[in-house]
Amino acid sequence: MEIEWVDSDPKTGEKRYVCAERFARVWRFKFRYRRRTNWERTDAVSRDMWETLLDALERRYYRREGVEEEDLVAVKKILKAFKPPPEHDGENHVQS
Repeated sequence: MEIEWVDSDPKTGEKRYVCAERFARVWRFKFRYRRRTNWERTDAVSRDMWETLLDALERRYYRREGVEEEDLVAVKKILKAFKPPPEHDGENHVQS
């Protein structure tokens, strides 16, 4: 299953195409900045990307478009446990 949408890159603000695909019960995300270019896989998935995916899944679920309740439960579980990656401010902090 693949779900695509358009958003903006959180670092640059540039428009990008995002695709979430599920294979073997695992969601993977990829993006590209222009149509007809190769997709780039990313492990840096934001909470906003998961929420957008959940919204799209819920809409498809109610229209009976191949989404199962199991898909919704899995993404909600990921969102509940989601913790953003630690931010790095560029300085080295060493505790002694």
